[in-house]
Amino acid sequence: MSNIPDDLSYTKEHEWVAGLDDGLVVTIGITAYAVEQLGEVVYVQLPDVGTTYEEGASVGEVESTKSVSEIFTPVGGEIVEVNQAVVDSPALVGNDPYGEGWMFKVRVEGDPEELLSSDEYAALISGSES
Repeated sequence: MSNIPDDLSYTKEHEWVAGLDDGLVVTIGITAYAVEQLGEVVYVQLPDVGTTYEEGASVGEVESTKSVSEIFTPVGGEIVEVNQAVVDSPALVGNDPYGEGWMFKVRVEGDPEELLSSDEYAALISGSES
């Protein structure tokens, strides 16, 4: 089964959120499970810094040797930083999805609604594995 860090929050669309308890800016990426399903990541498109999105909006995409998947923002707010390293070297997403493979940072507006704990996310993906 995929690595699921306990200190992150998760979405049903397989994104993770770090830093919700720390303040206004959170870091967002895709989970190891998402990477396993995608296969080798070959292209990453991220949102523009300064753009504001509503929670759940599509903000970019990840392309792999198997398919293309949208990236959704699990929180509403302004994009304050993107990880140019994953654009330049998409393999970082697969090699370290919870570390160097982070996607973008958002200055949060409002309270996120649909986030899952690590246990809830583990239950979600264990039910969807075939």
